[in-house]
Amino acid sequence: MKFAEEGYPFIGFFAIVTAAVLLAWPAWIALLPLALTLFMAYFFRDPDRSTPGGEDLFVSPADGKVIVLQTISESQFIKSEMLQISIFMSPLDVHVNRAPCDGVVNEVVHSSGKFLSAFKPEASLQNENIAMTMDTKYGTILVKQIAGFVARRAVCRVSPGDSLKKGERYGVIKFSSRVDIFLPLSTVPMVKLGDIVTAGETILGHIQH
Repeated sequence: MKFAEEGYPFIGFFAIVTAAVLLAWPAWIALLPLALTLFMAYFFRDPDRSTPGGEDLFVSPADGKVIVLQTISESQFIKSEMLQISIFMSPLDVHVNRAPCDGVVNEVVHSSGKFLSAFKPEASLQNENIAMTMDTKYGTILVKQIAGFVARRAVCRVSPGDSLKKGERYGVIKFSSRVDIFLPLSTVPMVKLGDIVTAGETILGHIQH
């Protein structure tokens, strides 16, 4: 099993605590730090994914549940009408984020903010987030890693000028949150509200010609 690199400090810390407790106290006392070690390993798991081939497809950037599917005027970065799909990530989901399509990173912008529940509509604009815009053959798209009530740290591993392939890992959000993706209006959605999606595998939509 692979783990996200950001998880090793958490896994290692609780593993050391478990070992120290085992050396100093009765074994049953180590059950709690052992459970936390196993949870951290489970939370930061990073399984391989089979990304669908084919042109004009956008895959999900995150594991989780579709909580927003709407046309919206994106006013912060692209400043255009876009298709917004928002995905809520629970603590049980894989939290590694993946590129929705091929493209070149244009901007990576970290914005400080609140830590509202990720389900709330205002979380998209008011919560701490990292926004990544990508130049693609379909135009510019936007992906936002949004911190939630529990998750207070997102990591984006790429910088402007980096190239990404569809399904490639590019970041992680620690301890549940949401990811918003803004796609061209010519995108035909292939998911609906309430659907469970898988990062790098589930097709969110395709470009209509």
